[in-house]
Amino acid sequence: MKYKGTLIVVKDCKKALEFYHDMFGLMLITDNDGNMELSGNIFLQEENYWQQFTGRKPIPENVHTELYFEEPEIEAFVKKLEENYPETVFVNHLMTHSWGQTVVRFFDPDGNLIEVGTPV
Repeated sequence: MKYKGTLIVVKDCKKALEFYHDMFGLMLITDNDGNMELSGNIFLQEENYWQQFTGRKPIPENVHTELYFEEPEIEAFVKKLEENYPETVFVNHLMTHSWGQTVVRFFDPDGNLIEVGTPV
């Protein structure tokens, strides 16, 4: 068995791709009409397909899992996020943990939890 990546449910793959490309530099690898593979081992699946396949509704702003990224220029990243996506819902703004790592947590436009931290 081989782990391939993490699939997140989105309303519109093209809009989600724009967000992940703008903010994280992720690139489109494969586009299968509502199912996309991005660089970084992230997969996007449109909500209507996910519901059809699973028989369940996704739960936006669910905090059981998060996508984790590292960024040394975290203040510049947050500024860009706030300027380009002012509707962003933050779980916490910049904070520094006891071990010295600065992080920010927020939801992507589809309600998927993301954490960005300085390299450890």
